Amino acid sequence: MKYVVVTGGVVSGLGKGVTASSIGAVLKACGLRVTTIKIDPYLNTDAGTMSPFEHGEVYVLDDGGEVDLDLGNYERFLDIKLTRDHNITTGKVYQAVIDKERRGDYLGKTVQVVPHITDEIQDWIERVAIKPVDGKEGPPDVCVIELGGTIGDIESMPFIEALGQFSYRVGPGNFCLVHVSLVPVLNVVGEQKTKPTQHSVRGLRGLGLAPDILACRSTEPLEEHVTTKLSQFCNVPISSIVNLHDVTNIWHIPLLLRDQKAHEAILKVLDLQLVGKVPREPKLAEWTERASKFDKLKTPVKIAMVGKYTGLSDSYLSVLKALLHASVAMERKLVLEWVPSCDLENSAAKETPEAHQKAWKLLKGADGVLVPGGFGDRGVEGKILAATYAREKNVPYLGICLGMQVAVIEFARSVMKLGGANSTEFDPATASPCVIFMPEGSKTQMGATMRLGSRRTHFLANNCKSAKL
Repeated sequence: MKYVVVTGGVVSGLGKGVTASSIGAVLKACGLRVTTIKIDPYLNTDAGTMSPFEHGEVYVLDDGGEVDLDLGNYERFLDIKLTRDHNITTGKVYQAVIDKERRGDYLGKTVQVVPHITDEIQDWIERVAIKPVDGKEGPPDVCVIELGGTIGDIESMPFIEALGQFSYRVGPGNFCLVHVSLVPVLNVVGEQKTKPTQHSVRGLRGLGLAPDILACRSTEPLEEHVTTKLSQFCNVPISSIVNLHDVTNIWHIPLLLRDQKAHEAILKVLDLQLVGKVPREPKLAEWTERASKFDKLKTPVKIAMVGKYTGLSDSYLSVLKALLHASVAMERKLVLEWVPSCDLENSAAKETPEAHQKAWKLLKGADGVLVPGGFGDRGVEGKILAATYAREKNVPYLGICLGMQVAVIEFARSVMKLGGANSTEFDPATASPCVIFMPEGSKTQMGATMRLGSRRTHFLANNCKSAKL
């Protein structure tokens, strides 16, 4: 098994996830079978209980695992199906070690971060990496591991130590480290600065890891002398420095990697250059076509996204991507109008009249209305009003999760004349409960108690309406 580890420096949110996904896509295009693992250094067991404002959306896998949104990127880029074990968190690792200690697996040893936590991390990686994720038999060829957070964070130290040990465990030719860093431009001076990247690489080396490939994020393409300087100060050959500058859409990133021969640099480190005697070349015709097709779209389609986390587009990333894929397939340019559901409510007309007017103007100008999932009762009445508007004005409406429940409540109130119709989540004492809690749902425990993922539903009666539908 070959491993590509992607780390990040200087700032978070650089696009490590997209970089890791794109590296995977290029390696897959070279004819290799690829799997991925995401390491999140936070103490939460999974992403299920975290606010989307803090961490973007919670991505749900087929097995019901609630994971980091980067696993969504991996699944979309690589066309694979991951499991909850492909997302390693500090919480999961410590829980596993503490469970072993309670069972007596360590035979009276003092349980420590090194070697017990670091060994658990390495064993976990090796165990999960061999799982086939592309529907074929047998283990994949390459595992791309993304380490969340930024180099220097206290919480990621055990993982960096573990990865350092892991590079020796798997041996040379099986481990390639890609470090994603920022090359900013100071507006006053207007020149690209290499110092943040130099410090970041120095920090990484100080922790026992040396980057094989340097992926530099910047707004504009890197100037030649900047690349030379980075090569000198970071001890990375120029051929192993890749520039990932801002692009019109993320489908260009695998093409950027290919054009800069990043695949050759990675394959060289991993000893995978040749198939027989022929060098591996990535086949990316479909990517190229998709990326250029997107850039040529002209006819707009306006979709109103009515939600409560509209301040951060990452909160609804999968929904956003699905809309994007659909609009490209229909040859339309997606124009997304973010409508905060609270602003649609009648109370907002008195408290924040300008925001109220703006929200309704956006909703009325849309070709379609999408109401995504959400928790808690804030903004629900606004979503119900959006559903009423869409039904009465015959505007296409897509309700996902809470959005679908809202449509049910709205129909019960407006059409079936059940005035107090509601969900038991928002009004436990409602006279007309049209949405109820699942039997396995828990009122006291928050994490991992919902029915999620892809699973069969067994009907007890085949002549009921839902079975017929």
